[in-house]
Amino acid sequence: MEKNAKIYVAGHRGMVGSAIIRKLKEEGYHNLVFKTSSELDLRNQTDVETFFELEKPEYVFLAAAKVGGIQANNCYRAEFLYDNLMISINIIHASHTSKVKKLLFLGSSCIYPKLAPQPLKEEYLLSGYLEPTNEPYAIAKIAGIKMCETYYDQYGDNFISAMPTNLYGPNDNYDLNNSHVLPALIRKFHQAKINNLPQVEIWGTGSPLREFLHVDDLAEACLFLMNNYNDKQFINLGSGKEISIKNLALLVKKIVGFNGQLTFSTSKPDGTPRKLMDVSKLAKAGWAYKIELEDGIKSVYQDALKSGVLD
Repeated sequence: MEKNAKIYVAGHRGMVGSAIIRKLKEEGYHNLVFKTSSELDLRNQTDVETFFELEKPEYVFLAAAKVGGIQANNCYRAEFLYDNLMISINIIHASHTSKVKKLLFLGSSCIYPKLAPQPLKEEYLLSGYLEPTNEPYAIAKIAGIKMCETYYDQYGDNFISAMPTNLYGPNDNYDLNNSHVLPALIRKFHQAKINNLPQVEIWGTGSPLREFLHVDDLAEACLFLMNNYNDKQFINLGSGKEISIKNLALLVKKIVGFNGQLTFSTSKPDGTPRKLMDVSKLAKAGWAYKIELEDGIKSVYQDALKSGVLD
């Protein structure tokens, strides 16, 4: 991408979109365009097409999505399917009709079958049943991947897709009803610490294995792919390292400085037992993560304390 190219970041106020904006500015890209959800409803096809006709972006980072943890995915299944389908369909098609030079669509590791072999290779897509708790979200993301592939094939559009692992970082969601596991743990342990609680309850058995990537690493990877990757097949984005939920909880407990006990609510769902990305394709392309998990959680906790989101 040229430094003066017009770049549209969809979802710029979210954790991923805001990290991409920070990285672009850091690297000298200055002709950036974005709209809040109140200014532009990405679920509305007419509004999205009008926006693209007026702004004519040359490059698009599609980071907009309705997201959440297990509880949110389970409670708002219709919204997760509808909103994410419409966002993807509208932006990808408008990018085609307005002749965008290149688009990067961001999905999620939840696209893979629940019991797929580990680590997860890109070719395992659609090889088995999805995890039921996040099936609507996964289906919407798979549709986005297939749109990019088919527009790549039929029209020659340079629309690529990347599937990030579990993300964390600045601008994360710390609402216990809708957040992902890592910010939820940070909030739980922080609240337990300041309220001198004797214990913290963890959902599930603590046995599932998860991989995490700092969102600043993701943003760097996205810029790398936009400048260096032109393959139709989507690519995994991750660290290639995993940790159990129990050990993650113990790590957060240590960083926050909580001295109580852990209890596990085994009546709550565990979700997918293991979800480790095979990042060999990404490594072959020439990119690897930099921020280690413990260092990342420490910085995230300090940022959250300063911003007051844990109060």
